[in-house]
Formats: sequence, structure tokens, C-alpha cells
Amino acid sequence: MRRVATVTAGALLALTVPVGAAVAADGPRMPDFRGRGLMHVFTTLDYRTQVQVTDVGGAHRHVLWPPSWKVCTQSPAVGREIGDTTVRIGVVKNGEKCPRAAAG
Repeated sequence: MRRVATVTAGALLALTVPVGAAVAADGPRMPDFRGRGLMHVFTTLDYRTQVQVTDVGGAHRHVLWPPSWKVCTQSPAVGREIGDTTVRIGVVKNGEKCPRAAAG
């Protein structure tokens, strides 16, 4: 016997989903920012999204001027729901190459 859960919204909608099945999320999905300018991250994501930016070039520099940096790494992965998680972006200065380990 297959177990199911029923989710109802008023008397108009009843949705039956197998227990443990993934339900499509309505939240925004993570775009692919790798190789793009850091400013693109801030203009694409909702302003309420918490973004943590880290220099992955090895110098541990502070990112003070976003147009001067490009994205090497990101989390969550491309296509994943952003939800309430902090978006983590690894960057290097424009003109620098992403570290091999970070280029993924």
C-alpha cells in the first residue's frame, strides 16, 4: 500500500502527493554567475538576498568596488532554489584567472 499526503487549500483545491516526493518549489533559482562581473550578481538577485563575497585569489582582499571583480565560484549550485540561504560568491579581480580549485 502506498502512503500519500493530501494538502488542501480551502474547498477549491486538493493536491495528493506521494509521501517523500519532491514538490516543485516556487522560489527563485540560482543563475550561473561564473565568469560574469560581480556587479551582475547584485543587479540580478533580489535586494533582500544575503550575499557573502570572498576573494578566492589567495590574497584575502576586501571587495570594496564590485565592478572591479569577476565571479569564480558560487553557492548554491546553478538551478538550485535560493530560498532563505546566504548566496556565497568567490571572486578575483578583473584580469586575474580563477584558481583551478575554484574554477569548478
